Amino acid sequence: MHSNRTDTPYNLLRQSGPFATGDSPPPTAPFSAAAREWCRALGASNGATTFRVVRNQILELLDIRSLAGIPPLLADRDKREQTTRRAYRLLANMFGITGNERETVARINRFSSTADDVVRSLQGKVLANYASHIEMTNEIDASRCPLELLLIIFDDRYHRKARFEAQRKLILMQLAAAIDQRERETDMESKFSSFLAFMNEHVWSPDIKIGELETAFLLSEHAPADFSCQAVRVIGRQEARQFQWEPGKKLTLVKRRRFRPNGHEIPIYVTIRKKTAAAKVLKLLRKGEENPAVAVDDELGLMGVVDSMQEVKLFHQHLSKSAARAGTLLSLEEISDNLDGFGHRSNNIGSSTQTPMCKFFARMGGMRVEFILHTNRSYLDYRYRRDVAHDEYEAKRIFDSGVAELLFPPSIYHLDLPDKRREVLRRMRRDIEEM
Repeated sequence: MHSNRTDTPYNLLRQSGPFATGDSPPPTAPFSAAAREWCRALGASNGATTFRVVRNQILELLDIRSLAGIPPLLADRDKREQTTRRAYRLLANMFGITGNERETVARINRFSSTADDVVRSLQGKVLANYASHIEMTNEIDASRCPLELLLIIFDDRYHRKARFEAQRKLILMQLAAAIDQRERETDMESKFSSFLAFMNEHVWSPDIKIGELETAFLLSEHAPADFSCQAVRVIGRQEARQFQWEPGKKLTLVKRRRFRPNGHEIPIYVTIRKKTAAAKVLKLLRKGEENPAVAVDDELGLMGVVDSMQEVKLFHQHLSKSAARAGTLLSLEEISDNLDGFGHRSNNIGSSTQTPMCKFFARMGGMRVEFILHTNRSYLDYRYRRDVAHDEYEAKRIFDSGVAELLFPPSIYHLDLPDKRREVLRRMRRDIEEM
């Protein structure tokens, strides 16, 4: 993770410090030997401030005066139900969630689905071969209530893994709630709809229907040394049917729209870049941030692929003219154009400086939209080249940023993460180059 800060909630998940999940729950009796030992560990690690902040939040949420009030609450179902209703009201007010009790409870519970999706997205892709190793405990998977998850952390009936997963789920829910609040404050859904409407009304060719796509294929040859694209040409469906795989060759499907600069129609493959809530949570984790406004700056975006560098320049020009026709000036910000072969200069952990692309943010109509433009050749490098391919990049940044270790600590899940990283990347290269 990028951040060196010690005041983020992620430190509660680290298994190398005083907040590590042990074989027994955190001590609640103030003068017990376990509590005294824990206090000494907190002082040695400069974690006392974090502990006081977290403790105060726990006491307010559980409506108790000290941690010693937790065991009686665990034993009193009626009191727990009352406390749960109060906790939902407090959380709804904190994140600006309005509505009646049923609506606010339902919205807060949905954050648990986002938290689960974060784990399942890794379980289904980067760590798919180890899905059974990182599968959630059934009781944690089924739980949606923040107060119930909080009490599990202090409940000695639950195994260490279950208590860690309860704590992890609470922190992921907190990030999901912060993202939801920002999306409501920035009116993201409305802006995304406006962005799509702008593209359909002013950018794409008026002669094609909304959603109409032309099927084409990129037939490419790749270098044995690094699987970079050496040659590519566009072919139709009939020629694609005759393609037979052989080492160093790829056939890639692209479904293309068209734009019309100066009356001349140009095909372009387009994919909209709209991050899911789970993807945004993962980005916060990678950046070591808890504020979505700081870490997630690419909520709206588009990736386009054209045949040549000249057509990239034509799309720039066409986009500016289209914005003017829509009644807004278009300003390009944070421009990074490396399609000349010098590579994409990125500070992101896990990314490659060899990745060629034209990237910029377009400010228009009250929106800030990220655009990434490729030629066919640079797009195929983005998909397939060794140490550049996006699937590899995604896997590397999960491991190299520390997210894998944070979410699946080896002391609990018994995974040798450096070894799994090598295996994951080997499998990805095999899938890319042999399929």
